[in-house]
Amino acid sequence: MRCGLMLITLLTFSVISCQKNSVTGRKQLLLLNETDVQKMALTEYRGFLKGNPVVAAGSTRDQIMVAQVGNRIARAVQTYLDGEGKGDLLKGYEWEFNLVNKPDINAWCMPGGKVVVYTGILPVTGNEQALAVVMGHEIAHAIARHGNERMSQGLLQQMGGIALGAAVSSKPAETRALFMGSYGITSNVFGILPFSRKHELEADRYGLIFAAMAGYDPGEAEAFWKRMAVAGGGKKPPEFLSTHPSDDTRIAKVREYAQEAMKYYRK
Repeated sequence: MRCGLMLITLLTFSVISCQKNSVTGRKQLLLLNETDVQKMALTEYRGFLKGNPVVAAGSTRDQIMVAQVGNRIARAVQTYLDGEGKGDLLKGYEWEFNLVNKPDINAWCMPGGKVVVYTGILPVTGNEQALAVVMGHEIAHAIARHGNERMSQGLLQQMGGIALGAAVSSKPAETRALFMGSYGITSNVFGILPFSRKHELEADRYGLIFAAMAGYDPGEAEAFWKRMAVAGGGKKPPEFLSTHPSDDTRIAKVREYAQEAMKYYRK
């Protein structure tokens, strides 16, 4: 009886907290105040920069390229959202773009516009156009509040939907793990994972629109994701058990999204 009552409470909480995303139009579970998420992001971001080899601003061609691509896409995001009457979604954003000397094939954008690119992904991007595909994708994750959604799902499933402040106070390690693992959530295939794949495809779509508006050719995306598929190597899990779409699925969808993004392409 107690478990049943708890389940009803959690489901009710979930329904009440679902909101329509202003960018994608999809309903999301957003339990967290975006301002609180940005504050936590800033703390973790600063800690990350202190503990990792950041390439000094203006010191290398790659660092200059990362900053240039990032600033162009940030302006494009502002233009896009202003045109949709949704510029307030960038409230609290103070953009920063850093290149970190790490071999990982990775990049990310925290809420509030804190973007990090790892040097390990640059041999895969190979050029500025493909770097824009990557950075547009990561920025789109933040704009679509995917991090807030993943964190909300994790707090609901693992901690009963308690407030972020309470979670940090009572279970700081667990809460930080949720945040730092790309808002790392562990669940079964009927829980978080399908939504994570949806996040990836949404970020592909809107990331290409942002990159195109910034003057980067969205047609570069297909070739880039093919290189990423090769770089991934090894045996990969079935798509339904993966947080990312299969390579074939992603490439097919990216081809479709690139055609849409061409409408926004400004050389």
